[in-house]
Amino acid sequence: SSFTDPVVSMDLLRAVLQPSINEEIRAVFNKYMKFFQKAAINVRDNVGEEVDPEQLIQETCRSCLEQAKLLFSDGKKVIPRLPHEQALPKRARQVDEELHRRGSPVPKKRKGRPPGQSLANDRGVSGMAAWKLKVSEPVRREGPKWDPSRLTETTTFVLGSRANKALGMGGTRGRLYIKHPHLFKYAADPQDKHWLAEQQHMRATGGKMAYLLLEEDIRDLAASEDYRDNVDLKLEELKPFVPPAWMTEKMQKHMETLRNGGEP
Repeated sequence: SSFTDPVVSMDLLRAVLQPSINEEIRAVFNKYMKFFQKAAINVRDNVGEEVDPEQLIQETCRSCLEQAKLLFSDGKKVIPRLPHEQALPKRARQVDEELHRRGSPVPKKRKGRPPGQSLANDRGVSGMAAWKLKVSEPVRREGPKWDPSRLTETTTFVLGSRANKALGMGGTRGRLYIKHPHLFKYAADPQDKHWLAEQQHMRATGGKMAYLLLEEDIRDLAASEDYRDNVDLKLEELKPFVPPAWMTEKMQKHMETLRNGGEP
């Protein structure tokens, strides 16, 4: 392509500005992240452990970016709306479309607490307000804790639900995974859950999700500044166990896949 091509010229400018644009987009998402966090935790509590709040937040952020494309629509290409958006009353759709035509993503401001203010006093959010999800930044899975060789036939594991209780987060089961996305966690498959139920490590839960975490990682967290003075710390809740060799081997492969940037 020639540099006189207007499309090429504009894309070169975009490439130069993209890092700055990404930083500003990340700042916008961080401004609203506390709302996503609280909503994801509520969904997890209402639906059950099969919901991964971290994944839910990521998908919501991607959906926001997709819908933001409407601000720059040429009127020819229409982004498909989600089923619940298609069901909006006619008047609501007209207002929404009018806002997009004007280039305004939100209606006129109303009185009340702005999104940027702290929600530290809101129930269920106090422990997470300081944590910010960095949009578009992958979770780093490196270092000795992500070395599959640390998983041996004598390595002890704990259930995610018990780890939440042990660290004083029993009422919000998904909070551990959101607050510490760098923790290694393994989602038990039906074969694993059958063994766990047989050994009475957990109840037969049907389709519910069950995560396994390393006991060492949870005890390291408990000894950190964030938790060691927590009056709700109950490490006796961990109930660690040694899984069979075939399950440990699956977890080794799972860790190796995640460490190399693959999908679980």
